[in-house]
Amino acid sequence: MRLTSPSFAYGRRIPVRHTGDGDDRSPPLRLRDLPEGTITLVLIVEDPDVPGGTWNHWVAYDIEPTDEIPAGVERLGTPGHNSWRRAGYTGPRPPTGIHRYLFRVYAVGTTLGLPEGADTRTLLAAMKGNVLAEAVLMGRYGR
Repeated sequence: MRLTSPSFAYGRRIPVRHTGDGDDRSPPLRLRDLPEGTITLVLIVEDPDVPGGTWNHWVAYDIEPTDEIPAGVERLGTPGHNSWRRAGYTGPRPPTGIHRYLFRVYAVGTTLGLPEGADTRTLLAAMKGNVLAEAVLMGRYGR
């Protein structure tokens, strides 16, 4: 499975329009080669460079299999809670330095059926044993 974005290449700078310093609109994402048996997708966007632990910017699950997630999508699958305890996308805005942002998409062989607002710990536990593939797109952003 492959994950790309027409807005930025792997390892490159995320455009300001997709950050908290800009329009705070999620970037468009493209998926290719979903594995056979994919029932749903899970999306987790995280910043592993935050002192004290990973910070989640977007959590969504039970997403219908698709080959494209449009920019600025308002609702995607079942929304989970990001690290601000909010649903939906909240773009990069690190206080200092350049951070890495990992856009992770998992192909899952079942519907998770979790209620809205699940956090990543709950989500990862529910996915265990059902992940068919994972794809990662890494972008960078700093001020």
